[in-house]
Amino acid sequence: MADTGELKLELSENAVTVLERRYLKRDEQGRPVESPEEMFRRVAENIASADTQYDATEEQVARRADEFFGLMVRREFMPNSPTLMNAGREFQQLSACFVLPVEDSMESIFETVKNTALIHKSGGGTGFSFSRLRPKDDIVSSTKGVSSGPISFMQVFDSATEAIKQGGTRRGANMAVLRVDHPDIREFIEVKNDLTKLTNFNISVALTEEFMRKVRIDGTYELINPRGGESVEVVRAKEIFDKIVDSAWQTGEPGIIFLDRINADNPTPSVGDIESTNPCGEQPLLPYESCNLGSINLSLMTTGPLMQAQIDWERLRETVHGAVRFLDNVIDMNEFPLPSIAENTRANRKIGLGIMGFADMLIQMGIPYNSEDAVETAQRVMQFVRDEGRNASSALAAERGVFPNWEQSTFNQGASPMKLRNATVTTIAPTGTISMIAGASSGCEPLFAVAFTRRVLDGDELVEVSPVFEQIAKERDFYSPELVHEIAAKGSLHDVAGVPSDVKRVFITAHDVSPEWHVRIQAACQMYTDNAVSKTVNFGHEATREQVAEVYNLAYDLGCKGVTIYRDGCREGQVLSTGQTDQAKAAAEEVITEPRERPDVITGTTRGMLTGCGKLYITINEDDKGAFEVFGNMGKAGGCAASQTEAVARLISLALRSGISADHVVRQLKGISCHMPAWMPGGGRILSCADAFGKALESCIKPEGGQLSITFDEDSVNHSGACPECGGVLHHESGCVVCQDCGYSQCE
Repeated sequence: MADTGELKLELSENAVTVLERRYLKRDEQGRPVESPEEMFRRVAENIASADTQYDATEEQVARRADEFFGLMVRREFMPNSPTLMNAGREFQQLSACFVLPVEDSMESIFETVKNTALIHKSGGGTGFSFSRLRPKDDIVSSTKGVSSGPISFMQVFDSATEAIKQGGTRRGANMAVLRVDHPDIREFIEVKNDLTKLTNFNISVALTEEFMRKVRIDGTYELINPRGGESVEVVRAKEIFDKIVDSAWQTGEPGIIFLDRINADNPTPSVGDIESTNPCGEQPLLPYESCNLGSINLSLMTTGPLMQAQIDWERLRETVHGAVRFLDNVIDMNEFPLPSIAENTRANRKIGLGIMGFADMLIQMGIPYNSEDAVETAQRVMQFVRDEGRNASSALAAERGVFPNWEQSTFNQGASPMKLRNATVTTIAPTGTISMIAGASSGCEPLFAVAFTRRVLDGDELVEVSPVFEQIAKERDFYSPELVHEIAAKGSLHDVAGVPSDVKRVFITAHDVSPEWHVRIQAACQMYTDNAVSKTVNFGHEATREQVAEVYNLAYDLGCKGVTIYRDGCREGQVLSTGQTDQAKAAAEEVITEPRERPDVITGTTRGMLTGCGKLYITINEDDKGAFEVFGNMGKAGGCAASQTEAVARLISLALRSGISADHVVRQLKGISCHMPAWMPGGGRILSCADAFGKALESCIKPEGGQLSITFDEDSVNHSGACPECGGVLHHESGCVVCQDCGYSQCE
């Protein structure tokens, strides 16, 4: 490896903020008590100490710690967040993702709920297949009653997740998978069309090869009751496929995974079938398995002038070998939350080495993301990472032994068995937070933006610009602060004057890339990735359902193991949008009407709602057609709080009097989050003043037992809106959501 003697850690202001808020050790007052360098040293020494289990001397362990420290300080490699947070501390849980079994019995279900709580408390995310549960209304022989079905139990898991706080650093994330041949598949597909449901879950439909064949020929297939294996219904495959497409078009969910394709690459099929993945879909796992993830920063793996650079293969090789050893050591140092997880993880020793900074690398090489050259580069890079990763794993096997299940694995076949330390080596995971620390673009995604506005803690806004763009602009003498602000306002370079055409050609952002190219890059990476690739296929708001269907078929044809799509602005309450999105929605939804007259006398109810800004009193008056007008009074507040409260109330009243359904108003307001949510007496949260108006109005239109009531059981942040930690905007990437302001990530 390169010399690690004199190392200088260079971090952006944003990276320092992320580390201070989420990763560094703190005292009892919540103040950081270690520097970023000390954090990396803590992690390096802890992970290197695993070498003592293989008879390394103190001097050898110290050299290994220096090697690992150098990888992180030079920002060449970053492990997943739990390793950075917990290595070398009392809470030594280092894995990001787990899969737990859900068997068809009450005992198994609630044992898994308990285990899920333990994992979320330790900072991990969980994946489940609910495909073994009998369908809704099926007979329960022990009680002669009927089953409530998978969806009801998913809601139990969701509620348990909501109740668990992960030490202020990570929030519980889940993946729910249901086979496409389960009798409750229709309800599963549409369950998240209601954005207040299963807010702590991503959901994916497990598609089979048979199903995809039947979609192509417009054939039928059987829905099978998992309790007894009998067919309960014959359905058109295209009917179900179209339902998946429609729901994904509306809300971005469900995603899809190609389950048979995943199991075709299962390295230990005799141990068990893979039924689920981690929360972002890139890590298929057996029940009670975990995986330890880390990513190489490709933005540092080039040499030569900007926009003419070449890949530095030797530096990449050294980084891969160091990273594989690091991740293998993580398995030995990990304090797993359950004995069964420790046993199965150590039996297969799966690691997931991935990439970040791929878009940066392309820019440095002068290659547009949406090009054949980019596809070919993705294939070359991932083939190299996989091949060198397996070489490193083979060297570890010679030194430490193969993974315990190797004898019954697919690697122990043929005339020349491949002896490996790890059953899998490569995965492309979301890198939302660790790529901020590394100063790199995320995963294999295109740039989020060339420049964007970031909110900082004191409420000010700073314009962040791609360091590579800034360097090129200054070298070629077209940089100016005014130019950067214009780019931040527009989101891309498309219509920005003064930027040379060759620069515009390579600085491609996510919404400049057509869905087809998103899929083609994903497929190119998947070709040489042992596990799977976490990626979001971005659509403009105007995209059609037919275009979504085309992407699903293309992903299947090109060999992807799954796909997640997101259509801009498709979720109610989405904060991050473009000017084009707003114009398209306005054109589609323009309605001109006059509000109905106000009677002289009208009755209503006033509710006191506790918000982060203080006590908000909301009055809802009704006429004979229902909710008619709304007033809001923020206690003794003045200034912006009072004026904005009045403004929101006036606009709600105008909408109601103009004939807009109160349900529509509620859906727009509920789930909007600010940086100061408030807990209500008796439980439940008010996420913001707007959320309070939404909940108060909902109570008016959903009376229970003849009485107006307000419930808060399922309050949670709408992840397509504001960041639950700082109030900044969230954007979708790598099958996840990320806040560029504070580093919050739902999944990574």
